[in-house]
Amino acid sequence: MCGIVGYTGDKHAAPILLAGLGKLEYRGYDSAGIAVIENKSITVKKTKGRLSALRDMIESEEALKSNCGIGHTRWATHGEPSDSNAHPHLSHSGRVAVVHNGIVENYMALRDFLLGHGYTFQSETDTEIVSQLLDYCYHGDPLGAAREAMHMLEGSFALGILFSDFPRMIIAARKDSPLVVGLGDHENFIASDIPALLKHTRRVLRLQERELAVVTPEEVVVYDRQGDVTEKTSETVTWDVSSAEKGGYRHFMIKEIMEQPRALRDTINPRIRAGRVTLELKNIGDDFFQSLTHIQIVACGSAWHVGCIAKLMLQDMLRVPVHCELASEFRYSNPMIHDQTLCVVISQSGETIDTLFALREARSRGAKVLSIVNVVGSTIVNESDDVLYTWAGPEIAVATTKAYNTQLGVFYLIALYMADLRGRIDTAGYSAAIDGLRALPDKAQGLLQDHTHIQQMANRYFNQGDIFFMGRNLDYALALEGSLKLKEISYIHSEAYAAGELKHGTISLIEPGTLVVALCTNMKLLEKMIGNTREVKARGADVIAIAQEGAPGIEEVADHMIWLPAGEPFTLPSLSVLPLQLFAYYIALEKGCDIDKPSNLA
Repeated sequence: MCGIVGYTGDKHAAPILLAGLGKLEYRGYDSAGIAVIENKSITVKKTKGRLSALRDMIESEEALKSNCGIGHTRWATHGEPSDSNAHPHLSHSGRVAVVHNGIVENYMALRDFLLGHGYTFQSETDTEIVSQLLDYCYHGDPLGAAREAMHMLEGSFALGILFSDFPRMIIAARKDSPLVVGLGDHENFIASDIPALLKHTRRVLRLQERELAVVTPEEVVVYDRQGDVTEKTSETVTWDVSSAEKGGYRHFMIKEIMEQPRALRDTINPRIRAGRVTLELKNIGDDFFQSLTHIQIVACGSAWHVGCIAKLMLQDMLRVPVHCELASEFRYSNPMIHDQTLCVVISQSGETIDTLFALREARSRGAKVLSIVNVVGSTIVNESDDVLYTWAGPEIAVATTKAYNTQLGVFYLIALYMADLRGRIDTAGYSAAIDGLRALPDKAQGLLQDHTHIQQMANRYFNQGDIFFMGRNLDYALALEGSLKLKEISYIHSEAYAAGELKHGTISLIEPGTLVVALCTNMKLLEKMIGNTREVKARGADVIAIAQEGAPGIEEVADHMIWLPAGEPFTLPSLSVLPLQLFAYYIALEKGCDIDKPSNLA
C-alpha cells in the first residue's frame, strides 16, 4: 500500500515530506518522489528505489525552498518500478501534480478519452490519468475540478493534489483508501497513516468515504459527497510517539513480537469484570447472539488464518455452522447469508479493501456485521454494525505479529461470551476458561523470555530451500500462519499441510534433510501427530516439534523440541504462534533480509 504525505505551512516542505515518507516505509514501496510549488511552478523529484536515493537526489541539487508539497512512496500495480512510473505525476501542462493510493479501474477508458482531447502520457500508471483528468477539468476552480474528476473516477483512491495557481493549498480526497489530515499551528498536513504526522501533531481528522478536504496553512475545510461543507471533530492520537519507533530493537517485527504479552493484556483484561466476559457492544444485542443460526468470518492474509482458528473454536463451543472465507473471494461466491447471520470481519487497519467490500456484500444481504479492528475510526469500523477493538497499538512491521495475536484474543472473548449466553458451557468450565484467559499474557511473557534455542535452530536451517509445516485441526490453521510468516520475510519456499493429507502427495516432496515443523499441541490428536512425524522421519526429514510440556512420545521422534506451557486448550494458539514468529524472524535475520520491508509486500 502506497504512502502519502503532504505539508503546507511556513517551513520548508521538502525535509518534512522526506521525514514523513520515512515513517511510512513499512508500508512497502519500490519508488519515491515529492512535488513542491514555488513561484506558481510545480517541481517534481522522483526516482526508482529506496527513499535514500530520493534524499540523495534532492540534497545533491539546489535546496527546494517551497512551503507546500506532496510526497509518495509507490508500490507498483500499473507498470514496473521505474523513474517515470514513480509518483507524483504531473499533468502535461504542468498545472497539476497528484499522488495516489489505490487503483483506478476505468483508467483505460479515461486514457482513451483524454487521448482524444490531445493529452499525452509519459508513464504506464493509472495515476497519470488522474493528473491529466484534473487538468482537463480545471478552469480556474481547483475544488470544482477535483469534484468533477472524482465523479468520473471508478475504483479506489486516496489523492493528494497540487494546483500551480494555488501555491499554499493541497486538496485531499478519498474513496475506499485511507487518508488523514493533521492539524497544526499555522501549518497542516495530510498522510495515509498517522506515524507520518506524529512528529508534528497529534490532532487528526479522518476523511470518510468520498469526502474532499481543502487544506491551507490557516484552515482545513471538508466537503461531503454532496459538495456541502461538513463539520468534523478532530481526534487526539493517544498512543505515544515511541510506540511507532523501534525502541532499541533492531527491527519493528521483533519489537512487536515482544510486545504481545502487553497487547494481550490490553485486549483481554478490560473485558473481564467480576469474573465475567463483557463485550459492551452498542448495536448487536444478546437477543441476536442467542438467535443467530450461522456465523460467517471474512478476512485476508494472516487475519484469515485467525478466522480459520476461530471457525474451529466457535463451531466446537457453540455448535452452530461457522464458515471462514477469504475476503477477496467472498463477494464473488454468491454467499449463503441472511438476517440471522453474524458476519465477523477482521482487519488490523480497518482499511483492507477486499475486507471492506466483503463487509458491504454481507450487509447488503441482511447480515449483522461485527468488526475486529485495531484502528479507531477506520472505514470498516464506520460501516459495521458494531466493533471490538484489539487495542494492540500501532503495528509497523509488514509481517503482522501482535495484531494477529490480539485478534485471537478477541475471538476467545467472543466464543466464551456466546457459549455462556447460549448455555453451551457449565459454571466450572466457564471459570476455568476465565482463569486461562487471565493467565495467557503471563504465559506468553514467560515463553518469550528465552528464545536462544530458536535462534540456534534458525542458524542451522536458514539455508533450506524448502520448509514444510504440518498440523491437525487448530494446529493446521497455525501451520498456515507459520508458513506464511517464514516465506513472506525470508523468501524460503514453504508450505503448510494438514498432517492427515501427507499420503495424498505432500510426502513425495520430503527428501533427506528437508525441514518439517510439526505442531503437536492438541493432546487429543497427539498420537496421530506422532505417527505423521514418523512418516516424514522415515523419508529423511529433520523435524522441529512444538508441543505442550509433558506431552509423551513426541520427543522420541523429533530432532528438536519447542515446549509450550500447559494451559486452556482454546487459548493455546496464542502461545503456539510465538515460536513460529520468532523462527521466521531469525531465519530472515540469518539470511540478511530486509525484515520490516519484505520484497513486493505491503
